[in-house]
Amino acid sequence: MRLLRGHIQAMADRFDVIVPLPVTEKRLRERGFNQSFIIAEEIGGMTGKPLNYNVLFKTKETRDQYLLSRQERRSNVRGAFAVKNNKEMAKMTVLLVDDLFTTGSTAREASKLLLRAGAHKVVLFTLARTPS
Repeated sequence: MRLLRGHIQAMADRFDVIVPLPVTEKRLRERGFNQSFIIAEEIGGMTGKPLNYNVLFKTKETRDQYLLSRQERRSNVRGAFAVKNNKEMAKMTVLLVDDLFTTGSTAREASKLLLRAGAHKVVLFTLARTPS
């Protein structure tokens, strides 16, 4: 993350709040951490922007995306997220944080919900992208 500090600080004026992609409680217990939350915390520390980890939550267990085809990924995450505290998103530009971008299915599903909840715009930040 330190290598990206300049880039992250330069983009700080493009968003109001940071929202990490959530994991289920079961996955959190298994892993012991949410990698998107750790990345989001680092970005918050570098930019001074607030982190909101209570607005987006995962409603169901999903299969690991890396095991699935493009079409299976879309259906796997459909309905997997929900938004609470909608008023907190009103007219905000959200930096949605994920660790890995493959097909964009997860980010697309979460972004749709944030926009429906009143977010003005969703900007995606991922630490890595798989080759096309």
